[in-house]
Amino acid sequence: MEPRFLLLSDVATELNVSDSQVYHMVRSGELPAIKIGGRGQWRVERARLEEYIARKYDETAEWVQSNPLIDRDPE
Repeated sequence: MEPRFLLLSDVATELNVSDSQVYHMVRSGELPAIKIGGRGQWRVERARLEEYIARKYDETAEWVQSNPLIDRDPE
């Protein structure tokens, strides 16, 4: 069984980005997370990460539709 909550470093591994990029996404509110414990450690719920990934797929699809690839060398 997978853990419900992930460390920021686990999220970084899942997304293949740096820990600092994940920290920025959390602090900016782009990726929902919670602070727990006396030292206020960040945790991202796995379900929220999956929602974030799905949202990014949707945003990318919209961007691709709005920015079609134009053939630079028409034959």
